[in-house]
Amino acid sequence: MNDNLSADRPTFVTHLECSLTGECYAAEQLYNLSRAGRPLLVRYDLDAVRAAVPREALAARATDLWRWRELLPVRHTRNVVSLGEIETPLIPIPGSSGAPTVWVKDEGRLPTGSFKARGLVMAVAMAKELGVTRIAMPTNGNAGAALAAYATRVGIETIVFCPDDTPEVNVREIAAQGARVWRVNGLIDDCGAIVGKGAAEGRWFDFSTLKEPYRIEGKKTMGLELAAQLGWRLPKAIFYPTGGGTGLIGMWKAFEELERLGWIGPERPRMFAVQAAGCAPIVRAFEAGEEHAERWEDAHTIAAGIRVPRAVGDFLILRAVRESGGRAVAVGDPAIVKAVDDCARRDGLLLCPEGGATLAAYRQALRDRLVDEDEEVVLFNCATGLKYPLPAADQRLDRHGAIDFDVL
Repeated sequence: MNDNLSADRPTFVTHLECSLTGECYAAEQLYNLSRAGRPLLVRYDLDAVRAAVPREALAARATDLWRWRELLPVRHTRNVVSLGEIETPLIPIPGSSGAPTVWVKDEGRLPTGSFKARGLVMAVAMAKELGVTRIAMPTNGNAGAALAAYATRVGIETIVFCPDDTPEVNVREIAAQGARVWRVNGLIDDCGAIVGKGAAEGRWFDFSTLKEPYRIEGKKTMGLELAAQLGWRLPKAIFYPTGGGTGLIGMWKAFEELERLGWIGPERPRMFAVQAAGCAPIVRAFEAGEEHAERWEDAHTIAAGIRVPRAVGDFLILRAVRESGGRAVAVGDPAIVKAVDDCARRDGLLLCPEGGATLAAYRQALRDRLVDEDEEVVLFNCATGLKYPLPAADQRLDRHGAIDFDVL
């Protein structure tokens, strides 16, 4: 067993807290949303963590997700599920970004090929700990694949609903890893409505984004890792592909916890919530000065992972963006395609469309002088580009004919 998981540790979780009202809930019970209909946040005794774990002690641990066990909610090692959640690398992309201080945090190296592994490994472990036996979830692809993998590993029955234009590889991946997957003639929130109705009838536990407390805790490890990788400081700006926004919310929570531990200072990156022009409810709400985002009608984009017409944690995303001095930014599909192509051809890194959106947004922010060329910036590539359709490469060579080596 991984040395980070070799023994049970006392939990530092104190309670759950409504993200809107601050109302407290017992941590040992199973919840979806708070009574106010908003996400629940896990709270820790950070003074006790600071006393128990000096920052330097982390250097002796394997650099995986479970390195951060004192800041995670799982109480008993027997409930941990793992497929090898490594620390993902920071890859410089000077060719396509035009700057030596722009890195991609490549989440495609995680199990099931996406950053959804972070959130779902934690949520499934806690579902196991709290006695859940059947789960349902809406997905645009990668979250369903991660859920299927982890839930199958611990024997939890899983039903997944996805829009009917979800990438074929994702649908087949979900099915191959043991879930029952259904294509739905609608968008992800239409799928979510089906999940919610079944949950209300007691058929399953609703695992929709932010409708249980623990996916945020897995996703916040992106922020914990980033601080450690940069020598306990943070970049000047982060560009994050934002659909449901769990990772952006989680990182903002991670930075607060790290500061309260005394492991980093008060400086924060400017958070850029990146959306597609064809589905940009957070951008519209940000520009209008609103706290909540209305549903985006007729949502469409090639970046399926950020095609989320309505996010239950909209106010948390907007709060983090505004408090950080960042922006919500929308980019068009042509700019996304160009960014993916440029990064592959100039830097050798194959981004997914959502990752391409962050590079396109960075380029736009440079033009608009929202970032400077010499600033340290991190872009998040949320999945391996190998899951998505690639341009045709159909040149052929007849080995029996005359070969024009100059043309080759």
